[in-house]
Formats: sequence, C-alpha cells, structure tokens
Amino acid sequence: IYLVVATVPLVIVGALLLAGGYEDGELSWLRRIDVIGWSMLIFGIVLYAADRMGMTVRRIEHLTVGSSLLIGAAQVLALIPGTSRSGITMTAARMLGFERGETARFSLLLSIPAILASALPSSISLYQSGDSALGFDAAIVALLSFATAIVAIAAMMRWLKHAGFTPFVIYR
Repeated sequence: IYLVVATVPLVIVGALLLAGGYEDGELSWLRRIDVIGWSMLIFGIVLYAADRMGMTVRRIEHLTVGSSLLIGAAQVLALIPGTSRSGITMTAARMLGFERGETARFSLLLSIPAILASALPSSISLYQSGDSALGFDAAIVALLSFATAIVAIAAMMRWLKHAGFTPFVIYR
C-alpha cells in the first residue's frame, strides 16, 4: 500500500507533463547540460547532508501514509534530468529518520512501479509498430537489465550494512 501511495505523485505529475508536451514544450530547458550538472551537484550535496544529519531511528515498520507520500513527492523531483530517482527518495527517507538499509530497500522497491510507468508509453509504441524482431530484442534487454539490477541491488544492500552514501555523493 505504501508503494502505491508513494507512486501516486509521480504518476500524476508525469501524466500532466506528458499531456503538456514535456518533450518539446516549455520545459525543454530542463534538458540543458548546465541544469543537469547543477541538479547532480545540488542533490548529491543534499543526499550527503541528509545521510550525515538524519537520525536513524525509523525502520520500514514505522512507515506511514504521510511519510510514503513525502517520499513519493520527492520522487517527482527525479523528473528533472540529472536528479537520481533513487538518490532523491533515499534523501527524503533519510531526512525522515529512516535507517540506510530501510531507506534503500523502500527506494529500490519504489523503482519498480516508476520504471514500469515510464516504460509503458514506449512499450505501447513498440507493440503498435508490429516489429517483432525489435520487440524480442527489447525483451532480452529488459531481462538482462533486470538481472543486472538484482545483482547491483544485492551488492548495494550489503554495502549499506557497513557504510553510508558518501561514495554515491562523490560520484554525483
């Protein structure tokens, strides 16, 4: 239920942006390299601050509809190119006092509906094109991406038992 609640803001804002012509409309300036660079830098610093200053007193059992909605509202910021979807949701959860591992778990689970929702328009277009070879190739890529993501998630969850988000901040 909390994943659904946290996904609602992204679905609403994403649908509004698609309906308003986000790709080539008034918001195309968001795709400029300077906006992307500043977004990466600023949200990296915010993640660092949240990780260092955030208390670690809450676990996933302490998640509420309100905290899910706040994390989901933060996820909307990932529509700005250069903003990491997982980074911004983990930042919000850390600010709310959730432990690193719990933060990463919820963020990574929250990626499932977000990725599926973002892939839906392209998948529909691909299906309507009738190109079965391209569809087959896309399915293989999706399966390989999923397998790689599972390995990366397992490694990250192990890492967070011993360390913080500083390496990710430095990367950003």
